[in-house]
Amino acid sequence: MDSEQRWITKLKRNVKDPAANRLVSKYYKEMYAFIYKQTLDGELSLDLAQEIFISVLKSIKSYDSGKASFRTWVYKLASHRLVDYYRSKSYRYMQIVESLEDYELEDGHDPAVSLEYKEDVEQVASLVNQLDAASQQIVRLKLFGEYTLQEIAESEQIPLSTVKTRYYAALKWIRKQMEGDRHG
Repeated sequence: MDSEQRWITKLKRNVKDPAANRLVSKYYKEMYAFIYKQTLDGELSLDLAQEIFISVLKSIKSYDSGKASFRTWVYKLASHRLVDYYRSKSYRYMQIVESLEDYELEDGHDPAVSLEYKEDVEQVASLVNQLDAASQQIVRLKLFGEYTLQEIAESEQIPLSTVKTRYYAALKWIRKQMEGDRHG
C-alpha cells in the first residue's frame, strides 16, 4: 500500500489524523493552480482551494478507490465547487461592481494585453459554466487540469470517443460564441 493510500485509510478512521496535512500538502499547489487558471484571482483561488480541501476531509469516508484515483476524485470535487461558485450570488455581484481600476497588473506587463487575456479567460470560464455538467467536467479537466482525453475517459469511466465528441463539440460551441461576441 502506498503512502497516499495509508493516509486515506487513516483519515477514514479519524479525520483529525496528521495524515490530513500530508494529503492536503501533496495536492494543494496543484488544486490552487487548477482554480487560479479559471479565476485569475489569487485570493479567491486560496479561498476556494481551502473550501475544497475542507470538503475533501469531510467527505473522505465516501471516497472509493475502486472508482477513481484520489487525485481524480479531488479534481471532481474542485470542478463541482467552481460550478457552485460561478452560480453563486457573490460571483454575479462581483461581476457588476468590479471596475477597471480594481485590476492590479504586475509591472513589466502590457496592461492592454493582460486585461485582454483576463477578459478572454473570464469569457471562456463563463461559457464553460453554460455547458451541461458532463461537458463542463471534461472541458475543465482538459483545459485547466491538463488531463489528456484518455485520462478523462478513464477517470469519468466513459468511452474515449464520448469524451472526444463532448470536448470538441464544447470547444466548437465556445469558439462560435466568442466569435459572435467579437463580431456582434
